[in-house]
Amino acid sequence: MSEPYFNKKLEPIKVKEKSVSQLLAEMSRTAYQGRKLGEAVDVWENMLKEKDLTIVMGLAGSMSTAGQWTIVNWLMENRFIDVLVSTGANVSEDIVDAMGFGYWQGSHMANDEELLEADVNRYYDVFGKETDYRKMEELVTDFVMTLKTDFAYSSAEFLHLLGKHLGAKGIPSITAVAAKKGVPIFSPAMSDSAYGETFLMAKNQGHTIILDSVKEFDQFVNIGTKTKDVGVVYIGGGVPKDLTQLIAISVSPQTNDQGVAGRDGHLRKGLQEYYYPHKYAIQITTDAPQWGGLSGCTLEEAISWGKINSESGTRAVCYCDATIALPLITHALNERVKVKRNAPDMSWLFKGVS
Repeated sequence: MSEPYFNKKLEPIKVKEKSVSQLLAEMSRTAYQGRKLGEAVDVWENMLKEKDLTIVMGLAGSMSTAGQWTIVNWLMENRFIDVLVSTGANVSEDIVDAMGFGYWQGSHMANDEELLEADVNRYYDVFGKETDYRKMEELVTDFVMTLKTDFAYSSAEFLHLLGKHLGAKGIPSITAVAAKKGVPIFSPAMSDSAYGETFLMAKNQGHTIILDSVKEFDQFVNIGTKTKDVGVVYIGGGVPKDLTQLIAISVSPQTNDQGVAGRDGHLRKGLQEYYYPHKYAIQITTDAPQWGGLSGCTLEEAISWGKINSESGTRAVCYCDATIALPLITHALNERVKVKRNAPDMSWLFKGVS
């Protein structure tokens, strides 16, 4: 009776010269979060092998100030992700670095009153100049001043146009690379960042633009009607994760509970309500589930909502600092995946937007 518990033997790691990919493969055969980190690479690699799958990344936290924005650019350039859902901070603070100003290694033990007096902003152990931040805001404000005031923009449309604007200026920000590669960026809480200040700065000059969150949600959920399956990668949680989870269940109200032709959906018992669980899911988080927040919520819990596939081997949750996990995972994928995938065409999102 005990035999089912002993199918796969743990394999201790032997120290020798090896690639990152080899190391993570060996870690996947050990335990704890090292095992989960290795499994995350396997799940992401399997996503990339699918023929009709849209990969959505949710990006929370302050990752750009920590030097991770260039990794996000690489993921988009190689179409290892097809859609980015981000906090406003991650797609604005990267612009400071992309403009050539940069951030500096500091200390979390610094005197914050002294930093305030010196116009230095602290991101845990990273320092940034407030004057550089303001120059970034002025650059974005100049762009906002070029937009129509009688047109309602979704965040994806706004960031696409910003990306084209920055790309033309030779500023290789996340938005610029996304616009070049046709990767839409949604930022449902965009005003909760430097963008909110740029909107006010433009308004002070008599130029008020309109952002339409209903249009944005409709566009985002519509992605779920144009693909067979969805795979998700969550760096942290928060609003980016919550919005992305909704693709799985909000297609039903969008279609008036008619379902999506060509997709293998499920019907809730007692309700005429379809749901389409994400086929693959990865989450890198440092939060814990017992506090009830979405950032710590397990992918297994999401199964009860119909948001995540219950099939084994299709999901991985790694409790790890993303500044450790993301570089290791992406370097392993760079070593393993050599075939360029046929990524879904997202150009329909930007038709008629200028």
